[in-house]
Amino acid sequence: MIPGMNPRKMQQMMRRMGIQQSDIDAKQVIIKCGDKDIVINNPQVAKVNMMGQETYQVVGEAEEVEASKEPEINEDDIKTVSEQGNCSEEQAKEAIKRNKGDLAAAIIELKKE
Repeated sequence: MIPGMNPRKMQQMMRRMGIQQSDIDAKQVIIKCGDKDIVINNPQVAKVNMMGQETYQVVGEAEEVEASKEPEINEDDIKTVSEQGNCSEEQAKEAIKRNKGDLAAAIIELKKE
């Protein structure tokens, strides 16, 4: 806002210009980038609608964290692990996820069960 201006008058002026602002009760904002995530805990988030276009303003302390990468699992991998591990395809898929895409480790884990 503009320093020294009455917040009520500011709201009226914004309404006349077709700008609507509302606060959002957010607990966390996560911006996912290619190799990292930007995490903002306990942010102040405002939704601004100006002539039909919505924008979001986020204020808070941000921290960068390494992005968690889910392994890509294709149907052939699931089928292979399922056959070798003597289990259902769903169990095979979960074992592959737990072992971060390592098919051999997934098969060994399923054979131990």
